[in-house]
Amino acid sequence: MNIGATITQLRKQNNLSREELGNKVGTSGAVIGRYEREEITPSVEIANKIAKALDVSLDYLVGNASSVVKDKKILERIEAIAEMPTDNQNQIFNVVDALIRDFKAKKAYS
Repeated sequence: MNIGATITQLRKQNNLSREELGNKVGTSGAVIGRYEREEITPSVEIANKIAKALDVSLDYLVGNASSVVKDKKILERIEAIAEMPTDNQNQIFNVVDALIRDFKAKKAYS
């Protein structure tokens, strides 16, 4: 999907008008419409503001990510983990992997 279609889809999912999204990112609804129709391409700065307003990563907005994390708390934790030393990351991953295994096992037997 292209950036214009992605902006349109996410804007509608968030129940925002073009004008409302424009207000959130510091531009007009008309400009948002031009982005959606791909008449113009947003700058990286504006694309980042659009991504934040729509609660997605910039990678997702521009089509470089296949999935989206909608829960801000999860995304904040992922970003915090990414800043940690590798040893700490591995400890966290081991705990999370064990919890996921337990969850899947319980789900399979219930």
